Amino acid sequence: MSRPDLNLLVTLDVLLAEGNVARAAQRLRLSPSAMSRALARLREVTGDPLLVRAGRGLVPTPRALELRDEVGQVVAAAEALLRPAKHLDLATLARTFTLRNREGFVDTFGPALLARLTREAPHVKIRFVPKPDKESTPLRDGTVDLETGVIGDTTGPEVRAQALFRDRFIGVVRKGHPLLAGPITPERYVEGSHILVSRGRRERGPADEALALMGLTRTVAVTVASFAEAVTLARHSDLIAQVSDRSTLSLRDDMASFPLPIDLPEFTISMLWHPRMDADPAHRWLRQCFREVCAGKAGDFLPEQC
Repeated sequence: MSRPDLNLLVTLDVLLAEGNVARAAQRLRLSPSAMSRALARLREVTGDPLLVRAGRGLVPTPRALELRDEVGQVVAAAEALLRPAKHLDLATLARTFTLRNREGFVDTFGPALLARLTREAPHVKIRFVPKPDKESTPLRDGTVDLETGVIGDTTGPEVRAQALFRDRFIGVVRKGHPLLAGPITPERYVEGSHILVSRGRRERGPADEALALMGLTRTVAVTVASFAEAVTLARHSDLIAQVSDRSTLSLRDDMASFPLPIDLPEFTISMLWHPRMDADPAHRWLRQCFREVCAGKAGDFLPEQC
């Protein structure tokens, strides 16, 4: 079955509003003969004469009267969809955004982000959800509006990404830990018992690979799934945790942090979204809030790169 010509909806709307072929043709900038042909096509498609002669004019049939209000609403809705987006009114914006982040992000950036959103758009609601992997399916299917993290091999090729800030791994121990009594060398570092953060079944991390190049091996006593868990365990023991620096600021307020005595590369934290949200005014505003909040909390701000 062939698809109907949706342009006929506009023609039908004008014909029913004018009740006159000549005036409808003038309004649509068509010739009277072209309008007459369009009316013939409409009669064929709907199976109804729509407009019938009564004296010198035309009157709508009962079917035309049924269609008049309905087709007007359809045309108005279609025109609204094709217009440029209206100016965003943050004071009246009522929308819920779902944000997917790794642990530590909400603790560090959440309060400032919520304060910003509450101040500018008091009717906007935020739903934070965990990020157990780097799959792009939630962005693709629309269950997540925006997420943050490190771009990985499983990130969809169509996903938009913008760098927010650079981060690095650091060491964290409780205050008064024996490791703090002297220079933190690689040799002294591996003498302690360590916490490995791994979301999968990995038994080694980048730190172990870097230590192996130096001929050193550390003892991993505990494996956890999040930085928050690592910090909690280190706070109440002599275990040594390795966590990201800027995304765990608020988690380790009462802890002692130190640069790792091994060479690990920095990494970039980005925000990611699906390209269908590129031009959405509310989403663009949300991305701007993320950029500025992260710049304020993280220090260095990386300019937009989509």
